[in-house]
Amino acid sequence: MTSKPPSRDHTSTKQTLPTRALRTGHRLTELGLGAAQFGNLFTETTDDEARHAVEAAAEEGIRYFDTAPHYGLGLSERRLGDALHGTARQGAVISSKAGRLLVDSPQTAHRLDDDGFVVPAAKRRVWDFSRDGVLRSVEESLARLGTDRLDIAYLHDPDDHWGPASSSGIAALAELRDQGVVGAIGVGMNQAAMPAEFVRRTDVDVVMVAGRFTLLDQSALDDLLPVAGARGVGVVAAAVYNSGLLSSAAVDGSAPYDYGVAPRAFVERAARIAAVCERHGVELPAAAVQYPLRHPAVVSVVTGMRTREHVRSNVARYRAVIPEALWEELHVTGLVPDPVRTSRFSRT
Repeated sequence: MTSKPPSRDHTSTKQTLPTRALRTGHRLTELGLGAAQFGNLFTETTDDEARHAVEAAAEEGIRYFDTAPHYGLGLSERRLGDALHGTARQGAVISSKAGRLLVDSPQTAHRLDDDGFVVPAAKRRVWDFSRDGVLRSVEESLARLGTDRLDIAYLHDPDDHWGPASSSGIAALAELRDQGVVGAIGVGMNQAAMPAEFVRRTDVDVVMVAGRFTLLDQSALDDLLPVAGARGVGVVAAAVYNSGLLSSAAVDGSAPYDYGVAPRAFVERAARIAAVCERHGVELPAAAVQYPLRHPAVVSVVTGMRTREHVRSNVARYRAVIPEALWEELHVTGLVPDPVRTSRFSRT
């Protein structure tokens, strides 16, 4: 899949990274900045670190930024919005999510959040995929981001809420899309099966799938990616390092896999993949970033970037030259199926 020449609609001294288009016309850079870490995911981040990361992203040509109310109880959205005021908002594509309302919780404000973010638990998350809940969620996200529109709005993790999410939730986002408040709508999840059902049954433009189209997990190839490709729905691949196991050139068996202890079989397979990469002069994380982009339905890969240094390293991985022989060896040895070499997929 070849991209059109990148646009030059921001103030960076560098060109925008290559882009791929949604059916709505929104163009996402092939590498996007995931801002969960701006919400103090697992450890504290400063306002300056977040601002410097966004500045570095703009300098490197990244123009797609993803956040959510869930990330740090709104802190990620506030920090991203503040940082983007110092760059060219007009050229940035911003996505956020709905489904978890943030409700004041003074009785827990004295302790830290218990959902992985190092922030005071002054608010609590309440699942709500009703029309009013989704409209309120988007309105509050716009306020925290300091903008009047979202380029993409996803329903966030509706795993246990198919009924309301696939009816009132998606309908509310479609209403906002019709009004121009939201540009494109979709779902973001850590599984592939339910997003495929959203693609089949609802009018989504894009889905974000986390951890299910990586060098270690290609479950999205079974159903989601084929149906998305057939229906013209874009796919954003997130969590391509599977939360850590694929993030280093030398596989660390103590690194997490999907935020838990990595099974031995996955550690051993990652090590075999890393050895193939090394033989071809490529580091494992570079292959992890570039692998999903080999499928024509994938429009962007989003990686978490906490600091300026994280941005630079992820862009370097995205830009790394990877010989076709590496993908061929991974494919023929059965380690990683290559969409380019699988007959039911074609690149245009």
